[in-house]
Amino acid sequence: MDFRTFDRLNRRDLIRGTTMLGAGAMLMRPLPSLAATGPMAGIRKAAEAGKEASIKRLRDWIALPSIAAENRNMPEGAAYMAELARDAGFTNVEIVPTDGHPGVFGTIHVGAKRTLGIYFMYDVKQFDPAEWSSPPLEGKFVAKEGLGTAIVGRGATNQKGPEAAFLAALHAIRAAKATLPVNIVLICEGEEEIGSPHFRQVATKPNVLAALKKCDGIFIPFPSQDKTGAVDVNLGSKGIIELELVASGEKWGRGPKGDVHSSLKAMIDSPAWRLVQALQTLVTPDGNTPAIEGWFENVRPLTDREKTLIREAAKGADEAAEKQALGVQTWIDNLSYDDALIRLAQEPTVNIEGLVAGYTGPGGKTVLPGRAVAKLDLRLVPNQTRAEAEKKLRAHLDKHGFADVEMNVSGGYDPTEVAEDSRLIRTELATYKKLGIATNINARLAGSWPGATFTAPPVSIPAGHFGTGHGAGAHAPNEYYLIDSTNPKVAGLVDATMGFAEFLYTLAAIK
Repeated sequence: MDFRTFDRLNRRDLIRGTTMLGAGAMLMRPLPSLAATGPMAGIRKAAEAGKEASIKRLRDWIALPSIAAENRNMPEGAAYMAELARDAGFTNVEIVPTDGHPGVFGTIHVGAKRTLGIYFMYDVKQFDPAEWSSPPLEGKFVAKEGLGTAIVGRGATNQKGPEAAFLAALHAIRAAKATLPVNIVLICEGEEEIGSPHFRQVATKPNVLAALKKCDGIFIPFPSQDKTGAVDVNLGSKGIIELELVASGEKWGRGPKGDVHSSLKAMIDSPAWRLVQALQTLVTPDGNTPAIEGWFENVRPLTDREKTLIREAAKGADEAAEKQALGVQTWIDNLSYDDALIRLAQEPTVNIEGLVAGYTGPGGKTVLPGRAVAKLDLRLVPNQTRAEAEKKLRAHLDKHGFADVEMNVSGGYDPTEVAEDSRLIRTELATYKKLGIATNINARLAGSWPGATFTAPPVSIPAGHFGTGHGAGAHAPNEYYLIDSTNPKVAGLVDATMGFAEFLYTLAAIK
């Protein structure tokens, strides 16, 4: 979900896959002075007074990892999310059951003329403590060169840190006895990290849907600032499907039902090779382009204007530094840098996340596996849909003689697009301008989030990302979120809190 220029890459950029389209930036004044005067002065004072309470909320939240993929702490995660919502002033808070893990819903109605939707996720990615420099559930404070002091922990930046900062803004407005300028609808899920398979059930529950349809737009709180302090405003993102393809002797009717000795390969078929052959049909021989029948028939190419903006952005980026950060020597198909950036934004993908079959421990073990699994993700672009893509993948496998290969879809959603002239995007741009933050416009995020749940019928409202502050390492070891900034251009926790408060008042006032 991160989207910033490539000459300002951090690890979150690399994981999420980002493209910057467009420029138009201004010099920033030091962040500690932001929103320090006028009607926001009382809110800032309250945010500063409530800082330690905000940090405690975040540390306690990090200590409770809700991991949907492992079915770990999911009821507890939903209950804690509901508690956080009530504590921040939301009423009618309910835990919404689904066919999977529950969501959470609540509202704050103050009789304002405008209503803002807020999307939260309370789940986090899996983690291996051995890969971390400090325990991933401890919330340890660590010095980050050129930035300041950050909190390290799973979920710190994706998304508990920025979500905690948004909640802190609500606490500060209430503590300052200020008038909340907009109504707020909160919708949360616990399955974002597994492709949001049941989130639509939450969003279309009658009372939730009725509340969402009143919103001028919805955003996910996001630590948008890079190390220079600049942000990108995202106008779209790719969709995704997460799935497994499984080849087995039992389903195939050939090969063993379980692992057997490898010496028998001369007389027994191999489900592992069966899976490899099926995978090879999904892409061109170089592995770079989907070869699934009809895959591109509904793809909307980038416009000439969008391509021009990408090429202009590439001129100001450091290609060599990006290659070094990514650990690559060449771009796909030996493309030039700007053509690679265009491809990143434009192309749907078929990616192998992992392959599992037989023995994978140290040394060798002479087995012929009876079952092989490939974990895939498919990135979708406008105007593809998840339903269309799933249907075409299944038809492709069947046509090529792989009807026995199981296709187990675990989650996914359509691409997201939002109009640049929507009130949501105009409010984002106006807020960043008011805060003196350099802003770029990103036409399409190569990463994914379930914004299409909101932009598509029956909800049909604009959806995007907003926030100041900085974090990195989402899905990776040593994930962090900046708390105390020593960089005058990058927001720490209090300034990130004030950024959200500023957005609320800007939305209320914008024409």
